[in-house]
Amino acid sequence: MSDGNKIGFWTCTALVVGNVIGMGIFLLPASLAPFGFNALIGWVIVLAGCLVLARVFSHLAHALPNADGPYGYIRSTLGELPAYMALWAYWVSLWLTNAALATGVVGYITVVFPMLGTIQPALFALLLLWSMVIVNLFGVRTGGRVQIVTTALKLLPMLAIALLGGWVLLTSPASYVAHPPTTPVTLGAVMAASTIALFAMLGIESASVPAARVDNPGRTIPRATMTGTVLTAIIYIIVSTVPLLLIRQQELADASAPFALLMERFGAVGSGRWLALFVVISGLGALNGWTLLVGELTRTMASNGVLPAVFARNNRHGAPMVALLVTGALASAMIWMSYSKSLVSAFTFLTRVVTAANLPLYFCCALALAVLWRRGTANCTARKVLLVAIAGTLFVVFAFIGIGREPFLYALGLGAAGLPLYVFMRLRRKPAPPAKAIAE
Repeated sequence: MSDGNKIGFWTCTALVVGNVIGMGIFLLPASLAPFGFNALIGWVIVLAGCLVLARVFSHLAHALPNADGPYGYIRSTLGELPAYMALWAYWVSLWLTNAALATGVVGYITVVFPMLGTIQPALFALLLLWSMVIVNLFGVRTGGRVQIVTTALKLLPMLAIALLGGWVLLTSPASYVAHPPTTPVTLGAVMAASTIALFAMLGIESASVPAARVDNPGRTIPRATMTGTVLTAIIYIIVSTVPLLLIRQQELADASAPFALLMERFGAVGSGRWLALFVVISGLGALNGWTLLVGELTRTMASNGVLPAVFARNNRHGAPMVALLVTGALASAMIWMSYSKSLVSAFTFLTRVVTAANLPLYFCCALALAVLWRRGTANCTARKVLLVAIAGTLFVVFAFIGIGREPFLYALGLGAAGLPLYVFMRLRRKPAPPAKAIAE
């Protein structure tokens, strides 16, 4: 593949930041408000765990620069079946996420532009979804440029919240202690808050998924993964703490737009509508980023013989055309479900399963790093590498416990649903050779 079809450090970093910071962060302060200070403790645990997982992906990318992303990392260490099951569940979660993002953007965009409310919501969501598919059909670099622009724009409201919090601290510090949250700190509440916060951090692996399209992946992916995760962690801590301390706990919990409430209360009147515009930009940026990733992941799985070979076909722009069209169609079906009154509850529950569907990928990658350490693979011989692998594994186990029994079982069912296709493809094609670690 020519360098013209490769993406670099800034695009990979934008993928991490842009995919992690989607639309959830704009509602997260309200979701976490009932937990009070348990939410801040949960944030510390989740952010620390995600930094460890980011380190896991960084080590794997450095040790296996020729692997085709997470699928290659797991297949080269744990085998083809664990790789397939982890990536199948993750693959399904991606196009489910795209359906949820497109649906969510519609709700906000009609606030900014009321005249668009005359368009049938389901058709509007489909229009947004397929607009991002079309963007990515022009190649990974085109999708990457859109990601950089939308990521830069979505950081502006985060900066506004941080500056507002700093201004209030300087001019009226008593506001931060006027009405602290009253919910007692308990282990159960911390774990519940951590699960909600973890959903908002999904996407730290984004730089590693399109590994075959990354320029110098052994160096670019680790740097972009750590940079994007650290930046996101700092942003999340600030924008979650400021509204929790400045707005009464119950009022914040009842807020449908907590950041807009904060801006209206302590900033300029009328700023809430402008904030809604940035929510739309953030949602579209995340939709673009996840569309890029699901296309690349589908191509990777097809190239490795576990999905039909037609999904690996590229168009003249180097984009996985069939993969993008098929996953776009699957997401479209979920959008129609989300607007069906009889299936709304089912669709809402599926979005909860997305977190559980991501955890097998994180778990297997942490185990893959431990295997590389045991093998004495280059760049994985230090004891700190083993500690990172153990810490990452323990964090995922903690997340599995916190997420609850029902979503966990549904995630297992989701993985099992892909087994018939795996058996069929295994009978048709021989597995691809495992990725080789870099030489000593």
